[in-house]
Amino acid sequence: MSDAVLPKIQLIVGLGNPGPEYQHTRHNAGVWFIEQLARAYNAPLKPESKFFGHTGKFVLSGQEFKLLIPNTYMNLSGKAVLAMAQFYKLNPEHILVVHDELALPPGSAKFKFAGGHAGHNGLRDITSKLGNNPNFYRLRLGIGHPGHKDQVTGFVLGKAPASEQKLLDACIDEAVACFALLAKDGLIKAQHRLHSFQAS
Repeated sequence: MSDAVLPKIQLIVGLGNPGPEYQHTRHNAGVWFIEQLARAYNAPLKPESKFFGHTGKFVLSGQEFKLLIPNTYMNLSGKAVLAMAQFYKLNPEHILVVHDELALPPGSAKFKFAGGHAGHNGLRDITSKLGNNPNFYRLRLGIGHPGHKDQVTGFVLGKAPASEQKLLDACIDEAVACFALLAKDGLIKAQHRLHSFQAS
């Protein structure tokens, strides 16, 4: 799909779990991205009960982007996304969901359009609430894999060691920079830059 026919992103959602006990866990990588993006563009995030989350907005390259961090638990993320999508009359293809990704090593990230949920409870619920429509954008932030599927829950709900967290932070900084490229020049250019990045 060329950039000319790719729909414009209008809503960026960062997935995680609410509460201080989850704040620094790997599963909250999507939240960290939104917080960093909000800081970069001076977009204060405020609680908004009708959207079941914290929201903000900013303008970049002449376009307004809305931000959302659901206040629900990860497996209920779709409730907030649906509320905002319905209110602003957004289709799934207007939405970018930012989430932690087991299949990528820490320090790497990838943009993609559509696809399955690969067992990610946040993506699963969003797809389901959007009428089983998986055609939304994703920003996949690599957190690595513990090595065995039985260890995944403890891994994503655990804190990364300092050396790993440094890679995650550097990758989020790069993804924020690539978002500006996405807004200005489109998905393909943003993918070219982001997909060649590996924090070290």
